[in-house]
Amino acid sequence: MAALRRRLWGRPGETLGRMATGAVRAEELAERLRAKRSEEEKRREVAAQPARRRARELAALQQVHPNVLAKALRQRAVYQDEEVVVLNKPYGLPVHGGPGVKNCIADVLPILAKMLVNMKAEPLHLCHRLDKETTGVMVLARSKEAADRIRLLFKTRQVEKIYWAVSVGHPDPAEGIVEIPMVEREVQSHQPHYKMTLAPNYRMSPEDGKVLKIRKNRSAESAVTQYRVLASSSACSLLELQPITGVKHQLRVHLAYGLGCPILGDHKYSHWSKLAPQKLPEITLKRLKLQQSKARHLPLHLHAYRLSLPLGTSGSKQIDLVCEPPSFFHRTLRKLELDIDKE
Repeated sequence: MAALRRRLWGRPGETLGRMATGAVRAEELAERLRAKRSEEEKRREVAAQPARRRARELAALQQVHPNVLAKALRQRAVYQDEEVVVLNKPYGLPVHGGPGVKNCIADVLPILAKMLVNMKAEPLHLCHRLDKETTGVMVLARSKEAADRIRLLFKTRQVEKIYWAVSVGHPDPAEGIVEIPMVEREVQSHQPHYKMTLAPNYRMSPEDGKVLKIRKNRSAESAVTQYRVLASSSACSLLELQPITGVKHQLRVHLAYGLGCPILGDHKYSHWSKLAPQKLPEITLKRLKLQQSKARHLPLHLHAYRLSLPLGTSGSKQIDLVCEPPSFFHRTLRKLELDIDKE
């Protein structure tokens, strides 16, 4: 009987060892299942948040190797001649380096120059700049002399620039000029920061409602923006903007604080006293299939659409450069039913 019991159950120590080994294996299996479940949940979460996924995709170029970035920029070249190279600048890529910036356009210009056809070893030169979140026409010069000429054209306002922007709200009137000086000021809040803002030369008297001229802010810069509504729908508008001057964040500030219609995805200038995601109307959220809590992932919808400038030493060669908006911009136009062909 004892022999039979040993054959069936083994020795007591052996039984405990087998039980312990089985418990470890069970725990390992459970851990693998939990990890697999966690990964699946993360994938489902990202898939359920297209705005968040697109935000990650748009920021991807900041993380790649400089050679990969230069190759991506080469593929976005829309025009080349003996003087200039014109790119359709991607979203989320800074022009210059700074704190926390891993990749920027300026850093890869020598690499990009070697990838272009008919290009000497001399690196390309920046002629102007676009904000990190702005897409569209960007001009690079093949030589320092050409860069100096083109920078002077920008400075003397001989370059015609046309932007497209999606605004939250409808400007009234639908066409006009915003001519309000701008200045940079510190915002005193729980998170102090700096913003560009309006510095008007006039104000309205609270006593009698009369318009009074006020002392000009010495730090303020003249800022002039011409605008026109191309289409309106879903509590938003597609605008054509022509900056006559080139003040920092001019279009964003004139739209947000001058017209009361901030650019879609402009979380910085949708509020003055705080840094917070843009608050969107219900109809806009519905058309975008977006929850307000995920609005912070919306990219800035500002695109440098067209740029015209005279080239050559005598300025006899006038070129007109056009860059199509990025895919996320087109998707937003479709979702909001901002059909510019209505006209």
